[in-house]
Amino acid sequence: MLNLDATRLVKAMPVILCLIAGFVIDVTTNAADNQPSKPNIVFILADDLGYGDVQCLNPERGKIPTPHMDQLAAQGMTFTDAHSSSSVCTPTRYSILTGRYNWRTKLQKSVLYGFDAPLIAPDRMTTAGFLKQHGYTTAIIGKWHLGLDLPLTDNTPVKGNNPQNIDWDARVGNGPVDRGFDYFYGISASLDMPPYIYIENDHFVGKGTATKAFNRKGPAEPDFEAVEVLPTIGDKTVEFIKQHDGSKPFFAYVPFTSPHTPILPSKEWQGKSELGKYGDFVMQTDAVVGQIVEAIDQAGIADNTIVIVTSDNGCSKSAGIKNMQPKGHFPSAQFRGSKADLWDGGHRIPFFVRWPGHIQPGSQCDQTICQLDLMATCADLLGTTIPDGAGEDSVSFLPALQDKPIQSSRAGLIHHSIGGYFAYRQGKWKLLLCRGSGGWSSPNENRVSPNAPEAQLYDMEADPGEKNNLYLTQPEVANRLLALLESDITNGRSTEGVAAKNDVDIKVWKNRK
Repeated sequence: MLNLDATRLVKAMPVILCLIAGFVIDVTTNAADNQPSKPNIVFILADDLGYGDVQCLNPERGKIPTPHMDQLAAQGMTFTDAHSSSSVCTPTRYSILTGRYNWRTKLQKSVLYGFDAPLIAPDRMTTAGFLKQHGYTTAIIGKWHLGLDLPLTDNTPVKGNNPQNIDWDARVGNGPVDRGFDYFYGISASLDMPPYIYIENDHFVGKGTATKAFNRKGPAEPDFEAVEVLPTIGDKTVEFIKQHDGSKPFFAYVPFTSPHTPILPSKEWQGKSELGKYGDFVMQTDAVVGQIVEAIDQAGIADNTIVIVTSDNGCSKSAGIKNMQPKGHFPSAQFRGSKADLWDGGHRIPFFVRWPGHIQPGSQCDQTICQLDLMATCADLLGTTIPDGAGEDSVSFLPALQDKPIQSSRAGLIHHSIGGYFAYRQGKWKLLLCRGSGGWSSPNENRVSPNAPEAQLYDMEADPGEKNNLYLTQPEVANRLLALLESDITNGRSTEGVAAKNDVDIKVWKNRK
């Protein structure tokens, strides 16, 4: 009997295998039909959060609990050599949304303010606009800080921070909804810059008939309170995620206003840390990250959603760095400098990516990347390329998510400080075209010794704290990096592609007359 059943089984095996194969194909096809091929993308950008402010990045010299970002790191990948394109707000945001270095524009140093004109040109493709062309719903919730055409009641140009001729009922022009976003809810610039009023899509929410000062005095909506802005960003983002019906993928760009000044943690967060208001505010910032990630998980879309959490630059001195260090907290970890500087503390930033099923949990990448790489990464993710005339400096880091080398035609990475000073990073070498910090840290360019070399060169593997200047002893390396920097500037792009131009003439050496 056993032999007979075995014989029948062998004879029937081809039919059984065909049935099994057909079943597998059907299941795979159905799964593919039910699972969107384009992942959602949530890009959370903290404001002035230092590399060392996140506990898992700075376990020995970090004293602020950040359980939600730590958890995100445990669930995804941590990039340990990620950079913002600039060490201050506006320039970084320009690069994130355009894939182009900020200094190729008219903004050669510093930042924009709340009433300033748009920095992104009308014909410049943004990451949001690119994704929108590929079927994404796009939203920004939070801080814009890239300029707007604010409506006026007369032809008097806006001067200062407290103009009296804003038309609060008219359309706000050339903002996010004119630069690739379907939806916008947020504020025009930093939370310490007027006007203090929300904007939804292209209109103000209320009228700026009051005057308030969250550092700078200016027009404000009577009920607008700075302490409520971070919670509002969190709530609005959760609302956006909950409203997602799955018919289209979405891109949510969520630029926080924290822990930037004014440092105002909500009442329930006050006193939570051992480092005063700044530590409390970082903890609240971390909690809002957790709130957004929880909404993604509860919506059942975690497996098809890429979550990126990062910061626009290093920790600001307004946080009270000198007061926190004696307590054992170093916001820049082992790196020198802080916000505004050309040293790595100014622009080496936290960068976590979670994508369940695609990224190994708890993995780490030490390849050098920049936030301006978002556009090329999105294109690579969709199996396409960036159109001509867009993303001239952007390189996809998608291979790194699979623990593979990044393929790049970009020779190196260019850093930029608040003072407009340049640095060039290639491999372990970093060349800085300034004598000091290039920013706010001491010694800056006004206080550095006149006998100091005109530039700095560091081996970032052996000297991540940038203490041993090798500029005079390694002239061949310095000259090679300088030539690459000058080439990337002159060519209007740092990647292979169609010829491009800068918007203005650029002075490479700021400390040379």
